[in-house]
Amino acid sequence: MTSKEKLKKEITDCINDTAPILLYLQGKLKKEISEKYSFQYEYQKWYSKALKVVEFLGKDRFQEFKSYYEIDPKRKTMGYGNYYIQDYLKGVAPNKWNNPDFNTKEETLKNVYNQYTILVSINDRIDSILSDIQTNLLIELQDTELETAKSLLKVNIRASGVIAGVILESYLSSVTNNHSLTISKRNPTLSDFNEALKNNNIIDTSVWRKISYLGDIRNICAHKKDVEPTKEQVEELINGVNWVTKNVF
Repeated sequence: MTSKEKLKKEITDCINDTAPILLYLQGKLKKEISEKYSFQYEYQKWYSKALKVVEFLGKDRFQEFKSYYEIDPKRKTMGYGNYYIQDYLKGVAPNKWNNPDFNTKEETLKNVYNQYTILVSINDRIDSILSDIQTNLLIELQDTELETAKSLLKVNIRASGVIAGVILESYLSSVTNNHSLTISKRNPTLSDFNEALKNNNIIDTSVWRKISYLGDIRNICAHKKDVEPTKEQVEELINGVNWVTKNVF
C-alpha cells in the first residue's frame, strides 16, 4: 500500500468510525451494543485519530474541527450555541432554570455531526489535497537542491548546471504526472515533458521557449564536453529553474 493509499484509508476509516458514535447519540444503537457502549472512551479514541487527520489533510478546517470539542475560554454562560463536546464528556449542563428544554445529547450530536461533515468534505477533495502536499514537499526539496547547485558554482560550474538540469527534468515529470499526461517513450526527456505540457495547453509558447532555452544550457553542462558553460549561463539556468518550479503547475 502506497503512502497515498494509506492516507486515503485513514480518512475513510475515520468517517466510518463516526457511525456508531452518531447512532449512540441518536439512541439508535442496538440494545446489546448500547448497554456496553462507552461514549467517553469511543469518542476520545476517535477524536484523537480524526484530529491528526484533519490537521494534516485539512489545515483550513482544523480550528473549526477543534471548536466543536474544546470549551471556549471566553465563554461566560452555557447554552445553545456554546455547549461543547468537552462539556458532555464532563457531565455538565446548563442551568435547567434558564434552559428547561436543553438536551445535552442533542447538542453533542450536532457538534459531532459537524465534525463528521468536515471529514467528509476533506475526503471529497482528497486527491487535490494530496497533490498539493506532494507538490509542496517537492518544491521544498528542490529549493534545497537549488541551493546546492548555487554553492557548486564556486567549485564546478558544469556540475552546478547538471544538478539544476536534473531538478528541472524531475519537476516537469511531476507536473506531467499530475495532469495525467501520457508520453509514449519509455524514458522521456526534459524536452518530451516540455512538448507534452505545451501540446496539452498546460504551458504557453513563451514558457515552452523559456524551458527549451534552459534545456539547451543543461545540455551544454551535461553532454557537450567540447564546450564549457559559463558561470552566467548556469546562473541563468538556476534562476530559470527556480522560476519554473514556482510558476508551472
